[in-house]
Amino acid sequence: MTAREHLIVGLDVPTLREAETIVDKLANDILFYKIGYQLAFAGGLEFARDLAASGKKIFLDMKLLDIDNTVASGVENIAKMGMSMLTLHAYPKAMLAAVEAARGSGLCLLGVTVLTSMDEQDLIDAGYEYDPHTLVLKRAEQAYIAGMGGIVCSAEEASAVRKIIGPDMALVTPGIRPAGADKGDQKRVMTPADALKAGSSHLVVARPIVKAPDPKEAARAILAEMDAALA
Repeated sequence: MTAREHLIVGLDVPTLREAETIVDKLANDILFYKIGYQLAFAGGLEFARDLAASGKKIFLDMKLLDIDNTVASGVENIAKMGMSMLTLHAYPKAMLAAVEAARGSGLCLLGVTVLTSMDEQDLIDAGYEYDPHTLVLKRAEQAYIAGMGGIVCSAEEASAVRKIIGPDMALVTPGIRPAGADKGDQKRVMTPADALKAGSSHLVVARPIVKAPDPKEAARAILAEMDAALA
């Protein structure tokens, strides 16, 4: 695959107009977009459907978690929308229900392990007995057993996760920041080149591109860094 197929631009903006402007500016440079809560609740679901119909790939970042039947029903409808990727929290029962619901659709289901904004103290405060690294590996193994299409984790854990899930599952890493970029609220970050070398298959980049003075130039710089790493 080329860098263009590995880079997912996060449309983390509050309005459809802003999202449309970014997509127009990036034009053919970017194939893959992520749509999460912020844009989804501003008309972004129909926008996601339209982008998919136009030939773009869409990573719908909904982080589903509910009772089995509700998860399965949601996954069935999302698969009909033409989405390429969908996230759910990597809880075993939810993953098993989702895998069965998505069977035959081509939708790649991604298990979210530990959010990249969370560190060990955050997990302790949330009642977990594991440190981030241990919990990520535990959930990666559960996702592999459940038959999920991939994993979402910090690039810091990518190398260890890849050993668990093997070469075929997608390994999607957010928290990607070019060298010298502001980390924002992310606590576990890595550069694009280092993330690919660690075993990531797809990189999610939002603020360094969508908030840049020239998003197209920012995207091309990241693509060039990724191409160099892939070569």
